Amino acid sequence: MNWRTALAGALIALALWHFQQDWMLRPVHPPDGEIAPLDPVQSNLAATRTIASGRWQLQARAQYDITARILSREVYRFDTLADLIPEDLALGWGPMSDNRVLDHFTISQAARFYSWHARDRMPIARQDVIDHSANTHVIPANEVVRTQLKRLRVGEVVRLGGVLVDGVRNDGVYVHTSMTRSDSGAGSCEVVLVDSVERVR
Repeated sequence: MNWRTALAGALIALALWHFQQDWMLRPVHPPDGEIAPLDPVQSNLAATRTIASGRWQLQARAQYDITARILSREVYRFDTLADLIPEDLALGWGPMSDNRVLDHFTISQAARFYSWHARDRMPIARQDVIDHSANTHVIPANEVVRTQLKRLRVGEVVRLGGVLVDGVRNDGVYVHTSMTRSDSGAGSCEVVLVDSVERVR
């Protein structure tokens, strides 16, 4: 086998692998209606605790449980936070889990932000969009959770359990979690150390 044949074989194998990954992660198309109707549940911790994660020290702020539709997901491999937070999930619940509302929006993620833009008329009030959707920085608590997060698909309803955390790396880089669902803009993302993942539908 010459090098050209070997290279061609490797390229074909790589293309097949990418095709398989795209197929496995293709979006889900759920029925109309509020498929994730409940608000996230946040509860204060009886005592604060610090969690070590590689070069990071995480400060637990509150217990957090959310069942939501995945509106978008973005993997980050090379940015400042990638060693702690390998991906972000844009999550929607209540009216922001309903096709009849979402069909009016274009949703995207980039640079650790989630953006939405109304294509025509606003189907719900702007504050309702803010109150019922969030960009969520997800930190896998272990390798099992990391694998489960990698397999999530846009359109699915997922239940995530864990804790909201602030984090500081040993070189001074930091990230802070939002503690409310009613904020927007810089600092409004939830940072969740995820210890359980359940695909609801």
